[in-house]
Amino acid sequence: MPDPAQEAFDAAFLAAYGELRRLAAHMQRNDPAVTFDPTGLVNAAWLKLAGTPELAQTTPLHFKRIAARAMRQILVEAARKRTAEKRGGGSVVAITLDEGNQPTIGAADEVIALHEALEALASRHPRPAAVVEARYFGGLTTEEVAETLGISEATVLRDWRTARAWLASELGDVA
Repeated sequence: MPDPAQEAFDAAFLAAYGELRRLAAHMQRNDPAVTFDPTGLVNAAWLKLAGTPELAQTTPLHFKRIAARAMRQILVEAARKRTAEKRGGGSVVAITLDEGNQPTIGAADEVIALHEALEALASRHPRPAAVVEARYFGGLTTEEVAETLGISEATVLRDWRTARAWLASELGDVA
């Protein structure tokens, strides 16, 4: 017999599929070394989340945010694998968090550096980190982030500026 919770999860994922695939394609364009094509990245996110069918009970925006986080984790894991042999350092990390909400990620090292910086930011300032994750990896607009996090758009913009400044100091070159 089919599991109703799993069917609800599959329906929620299917509803978000087009947007998630668009986000995955954008992520891949910014890092040609990504080993996933957009469909593969979205499918990997589905596999990662399929064990938690209760996610179907969340709002569509929250579901998309969780799926975007899963894609981020998959990209970070893949980037770590790609750079495992190339340990080195000393290079400047250049990541752009522009106001137009068009993320630009370069090399695998940059994906890992951003991930680690976001983890550090989240431990100190969880809400600004959630705003960056939702806008940068989730592709959500300011209005959607506000709705998802239950805060005002002005607070989203303030947290976005705070997070950008903090990440700039941590990474050395965030525009």
